[in-house]
Amino acid sequence: MFNYEKAFLEIKTNCLSGTATGIDAIMDTLSTADLPTTRAVDFFLGLVEHQAGTDRIEYYLFNGTQIQRNYCTLYFARRNDWKPVNKAYKRGLIDAIQAYSR
Repeated sequence: MFNYEKAFLEIKTNCLSGTATGIDAIMDTLSTADLPTTRAVDFFLGLVEHQAGTDRIEYYLFNGTQIQRNYCTLYFARRNDWKPVNKAYKRGLIDAIQAYSR
């Protein structure tokens, strides 16, 4: 049986660490994540405050898979940081719905 409590704690810890390695681990989980795990990523990603973590999230916004770009867009939109979102939209990496709905 999958241990959600352990998985969610790991996601939270990685977000709070704000390291590039922590963000990489979170983004890796999205490729095979189920709904509860994606909800945890969505919630805990907002805890990233360190510049290294924000920089890594921006990296995934421009270089990640579609699901990774979705969560990165949400991260920046919730921080009211529109510069990377607008740039990704103009490059065609995300659509208008992804870019401008919260």
